Amino acid sequence: MATNQIARPKIWRRHIKPSTVEALVGYLCISPWIVGFLVFTLGAMLASLGISFLRTDMLTETKFVGLNNYVRMSHDPLVRKSLINTAYYSFAMVPLGTVIALVIALLLNQGVKFQGTFRTIYYLPSIVSGVAVAVLWAWLYNPELGLINAVLAKFGIHGPRWIYSTRWAMPSMIIMSLWGAGGSMLIFLAGLQGIPTALYEAATIDGAGAWRRFWHITIPLLTPTIFFSVVMRIIGSWQIFTQAYVMTAGGPNNATLTVVLYLYRKAFEQFHFGYASAIAWVLFFIILGFTLIIFKSSELWVFYESELK
Repeated sequence: MATNQIARPKIWRRHIKPSTVEALVGYLCISPWIVGFLVFTLGAMLASLGISFLRTDMLTETKFVGLNNYVRMSHDPLVRKSLINTAYYSFAMVPLGTVIALVIALLLNQGVKFQGTFRTIYYLPSIVSGVAVAVLWAWLYNPELGLINAVLAKFGIHGPRWIYSTRWAMPSMIIMSLWGAGGSMLIFLAGLQGIPTALYEAATIDGAGAWRRFWHITIPLLTPTIFFSVVMRIIGSWQIFTQAYVMTAGGPNNATLTVVLYLYRKAFEQFHFGYASAIAWVLFFIILGFTLIIFKSSELWVFYESELK
């Protein structure tokens, strides 16, 4: 009897393939992430989808209203205003931020001295807390005491009112966002260093100048990195919240009212959680739509090294 009990585990080990054991261990290791995703991400998304069909403050009133929240959005001028503001910010910040990050990466890829120091300097702003950055830039943009207007005054230039002006408030947000281009810069720098130097050497032997090498070698082989950067910037830019909330509270005259800020107001200031959830789902589909457009268009402009051989 004891012999059979001892032999049983060996029989089980015979029937379980090593690949199965490896797969089970892998699933066990990632199970905390899976549980977190199902509960806190997918579960929260499905819950908000259900709430978007309700009129509720999550405390006293809960009433099913069907698509009324979505219909109400089409007549809400602040929804249109927030969408226009966010689109303005996204369409300006994404190309400008991508170009600036690429230029910095190109400069740092020239073998300059203290390259590691420069990388750290350019990258540091991207890891500083969003609230701290917003407070810092709010002081810089102060029309009376701010450093920017003080420097402009030294050159005889009367600076604008920046975030206190309906005309300059959103451009101020865009300029501020370019300060954190260091994250994308590191990604571009990694992409540049992954391009084989033999291609540049062959092009130089064939008589190609710096511009032709850049246009016909660097850019095509860097398009996967550009693609990744553009997608991530589009997703992030449509979710801008901290800067508008801390620096301007959506003002002046709703000039910096973004979709997420308006969603926050409806949910956590006015307790219209059903309406806020509907706005969140419209924003989700807008971001999804732009992302799908970029993915679909990538077939025309994104090239991989294997395709160029």
